[in-house]
Amino acid sequence: MRDITHKQSSLRTAAGEGSVYCSAATIALIENNKIPKGNIFEFARAAAFMAAKNTGHILPHCHPVGIDGMEVLFEIENNTQRPRIIIKSEAKSIGRTGIEMEVLTAISVAALTIYDMLKPVDTELEIGSIKLLDKKGGKTDKKKYFSTPPSCGVLVCSSSIAQAQRPDTAGQQAVAMLKTFNVTAIDYKIVADDTALIQSQIKEWVAADVHFIFTVGGTGIGIANHAVDTVKAMIERETLGICEAMYAHGQMRSPLAMMSRSVAGSIGATMIVTLPGSSDGVRESLEAILPGVFHARKMLKNTAS
Repeated sequence: MRDITHKQSSLRTAAGEGSVYCSAATIALIENNKIPKGNIFEFARAAAFMAAKNTGHILPHCHPVGIDGMEVLFEIENNTQRPRIIIKSEAKSIGRTGIEMEVLTAISVAALTIYDMLKPVDTELEIGSIKLLDKKGGKTDKKKYFSTPPSCGVLVCSSSIAQAQRPDTAGQQAVAMLKTFNVTAIDYKIVADDTALIQSQIKEWVAADVHFIFTVGGTGIGIANHAVDTVKAMIERETLGICEAMYAHGQMRSPLAMMSRSVAGSIGATMIVTLPGSSDGVRESLEAILPGVFHARKMLKNTAS
């Protein structure tokens, strides 16, 4: 099974539809409650719920999902050449992976249950297409956070990396992750963890209207770490929720996440976020806030105007 530990927990929704085609005579029997095996909709709805709950046991690569809400509805369409029973389902879940397979499994088993209950009275039954109508949450929602691709600056704040004593992996991790979100440009710089140097580069990017600045390193509790204090003194409005999201996501994966002193906030229409200096810390922090943090640009531009 795919590793989904890096994904954010978020609200996931899905809706789907399927059909069972039958004769007009069968529709009449259903409407008059004359089906020998009983009320087909009651049994089909119960079967759909049971199937949805067991999707992870049926499909090998499907992760078990907590279903927080599900509806299964039926409609009879009898005014066409091919009468049919329409099966509709919607579901909600708060988790790290989508719920569309649970919806499609529910519809599939509901269709099979209806088929099984109608087969004694109809020899021309046919299960029609089963399809996903809508899906929200996770990757599906990426585009809603920004109308135009953002520009970014990645500033590595490390004296040892600036002096070429060790390679930069954390900053490169940030660049690679940002590229997956279709940013227009990424300016990448390395400076020593020095207040004046950090301030100078941030001011240059703010003046150039870089949308987002991500500093990497200097978030620890040691006396040699200056990036957080430097950024905190520069920002005009602190955005605590961004840091809280990073802490919560990171703490579930590493007990050392609580040692970071990250800060986030804005200068004009530019958002600045300080990231840890380790590759894992950068990855987990960006997993927690991307792509939602990009919505800040629209809010800041509206404020500035």
